[in-house]
Amino acid sequence: MSLTAHIPLFLYPFLNTVSKTRPFEYLRLTSLGVIGALVKVDDSEVINFLLSTEIIPLCLRIMETGSELSKTVATFIVQKILLDDMGLSYICAIAERFYAVSTVLANMMQMLTEQPSARLLKHIVRCYLRLSENSRAREALRQCLPDSLRDATFSAALKDDVSTKRWLAQLLYNITTDANP
Repeated sequence: MSLTAHIPLFLYPFLNTVSKTRPFEYLRLTSLGVIGALVKVDDSEVINFLLSTEIIPLCLRIMETGSELSKTVATFIVQKILLDDMGLSYICAIAERFYAVSTVLANMMQMLTEQPSARLLKHIVRCYLRLSENSRAREALRQCLPDSLRDATFSAALKDDVSTKRWLAQLLYNITTDANP
């Protein structure tokens, strides 16, 4: 099995590169695709392995500095990690980890107001929704959730996306009520 051999770790140098040239972007995107394929299978063993590596900081940096496609895949990876109970616990266990993730998500929301991407918005909303399912994170999101998610900024972008609209409504409900979702 590729996890026991730690084969995904050989991709990390490609994720760590900051060069924006096309060949490096292709390498970064291909490496993200391999990690994305691993998390797609919804296997806790995969998530636990990735949590034991530096995948979260690598993805966060790509989410801020990569191409739109790299940002989307990196956000998908973070989303899949968050959807695993161990991943959510890991991100929310230490305030600095939560704030690192929420700050990058907020920065991406700001970027989306200038350069909209429905696909990226969908993954970001899903990340926020999952974070809102943790009591400590939910409390923090009451203060730091971007206004663009609270107002009608993205209503046109979400017009035809029923699932993302539902997730956003649930997120807003979660952070405005004391009930545990």
